[in-house]
Amino acid sequence: MKTHISLQTRDLDASIAFYRTLLQREPDKHFSDYAFFSIDDPALELAINPTLEPIPLDRTHYGVAVNDANSVDEAIERLRAAAYDIDIEREETCCYAKQTKVWTSDPDGRRWEVYAVLDETEQREDSDGMRCSGADR
Repeated sequence: MKTHISLQTRDLDASIAFYRTLLQREPDKHFSDYAFFSIDDPALELAINPTLEPIPLDRTHYGVAVNDANSVDEAIERLRAAAYDIDIEREETCCYAKQTKVWTSDPDGRRWEVYAVLDETEQREDSDGMRCSGADR
């Protein structure tokens, strides 16, 4: 079983470059009006479709769970090398788990996190009130 996500984009080439970096692979299909990534780990199908319409943004975010903080560090280096803006969180509590993560945004402004759960916790977030959604970054 795989999760399928279909996203609209204002710039197909920029989105392909972003998802190539984020997902560490070339698209399985790449046409002038469509791109498709099919990945086994994590089990994901990602379709990207160009549109001339504005992309509505809300507080939704997307994430890629990885096995350890070293994998997050690798994502940080890939995203930096590709000159994407990033926000790094190390050993912060979010969603009842101590996590290390990196936040970035795709070319249309959708927030993505690459994160590793380090430990489960009894609290939702750190006492400083850090938000788990990444929406305000």
